[in-house]
Amino acid sequence: MSDNEFPLVQFMREGFDPVGELGRIRAEHPVFPMEIPGSQTVYLVTRWEDVRGVLSDHERFSNDFAGVIGLGSNQEDPGGLGFRDPPEHTRLRKYLTPEFTMHRLRRLEPRIEAMVEEHLDRIEAKGSPVDLVEEFALPIPSLVVCELLGVPYEERADFVKISKDRFDFTAGPEASLQAINDAMAYLTDLVARERQNPGEGLLGQLLREHGDELDDRTLASMADGLLTGGHDTSTSMLALGTLWLLQNPEQAAKVREVDGYINDVVEELLRYMTVVQVAFPRFARDDLELHGVPIKKGEMVLCSLTGANRDPALGEDMDQVQPGRETAGSHMAFGHGIHRCIGAPLAQMEMRIAFPALLRRFPGLHVAGEVPFRELAIVYGVKELPVAW
Repeated sequence: MSDNEFPLVQFMREGFDPVGELGRIRAEHPVFPMEIPGSQTVYLVTRWEDVRGVLSDHERFSNDFAGVIGLGSNQEDPGGLGFRDPPEHTRLRKYLTPEFTMHRLRRLEPRIEAMVEEHLDRIEAKGSPVDLVEEFALPIPSLVVCELLGVPYEERADFVKISKDRFDFTAGPEASLQAINDAMAYLTDLVARERQNPGEGLLGQLLREHGDELDDRTLASMADGLLTGGHDTSTSMLALGTLWLLQNPEQAAKVREVDGYINDVVEELLRYMTVVQVAFPRFARDDLELHGVPIKKGEMVLCSLTGANRDPALGEDMDQVQPGRETAGSHMAFGHGIHRCIGAPLAQMEMRIAFPALLRRFPGLHVAGEVPFRELAIVYGVKELPVAW
C-alpha cells in the first residue's frame, strides 16, 4: 500500500458508516503515513487504544497549531481551547469548567425545552413537508448558545444568521472567512458591552468573577470556541440522529414511549455517528516512535475518532446501534483527555430533550425525499432532511 494512497479516507463516509478502507487501515496500519501535497507527512491513527493514548499524552504531543506552523503577525491565531497547550489551556479552561457542571446547566433545561416546543409549533403551523435541518436541527443549537452566552433577545435572530453563515461552506472560502470575521466582531462587541453591564449568561458571569483576568479578545475567542464546538456538531447530531430513528421505527417508538430510554440511545448514537471525524491535530514535540513508526518533531498526527469508535476492540458489532452497551461510556465522540469537549453535557442535554419531543409531536414523521450527505467533511452530517407527517 502506498503511503499516500488514501490521504482523505478519514473524511469519507458511505451513509452513516466510515468507508471500508478506514477499517482496513485500522486493521493493517496502526499508524498510517500520508503524504499531503505541498506539505510534510501526516500520520493517521485509527485504533481506539492508540487514539486514546495520543489524545491523553500532552507531554509528547502539542495542540499549539499557531506555534507549530509559525503564524505571522498579520495572521489570526485560530484561538479556542482546542489549539492551546498547558499551562495556557489549563488557565482558560478553569474559568469555563464551573459553568458546564450539570448543576449549572440545569438552569438552561427549561429554556431548551421551551425552544424545542416553539420550533415544533412553527413546524406544525408551516405544515408538511419541511426541511428538518433548516427548521429544527440548525436553529436550536444557535439559540442554545445564545442562552448560554447571554445574547440579548432582540439580537438573537441576527446571531442565528451569523451562526448559520459561519458554517455554510457552500458560498466559498471568502464568504466563509467573512462570516467568521463577522462572528468574532459581534462577540468582541458583545463582550465589551457585557463588561459595562454584566448579564446573567456565561459572559456576564465570567466578567463578574474574573473580569480583571480576561481581556476582551481572549473572552471573545473563548465564546467563539463554544460557538464553533457547539453549533455545527449539535446540528449534525440532531439531523443524523433523527434520520436514524425514522429509519428504525421500533427504536423511535421506544424513545417516544419509554421514560429514560433516550439516555442509552443518545450515548450510542454519539458513538455510532461520531460527527466530528478527527480530533484537533496534534504535533510531535520531539522525535518519537508510535507503533514502531518514526515521527519527527513538528510532524502532524491526526486521530480518527470515527475509526476509534468503530474499533472491534471496543466490543461486538460496532457497526450496529445497540443502546445500552457495556462500553457506552468509552466512546470518544467528544474527544478525550484534557481537550475533551467541555460542552459535552450541554450537547447531550439538547439531544435528550429534542429527540423525544419531536417524535411525540409527530408520531407519523417520515423521510420524504432523498437525503444528501456531506462529502469530505470534518464535521459529518446531512445537507438537508426532508420530512413529512
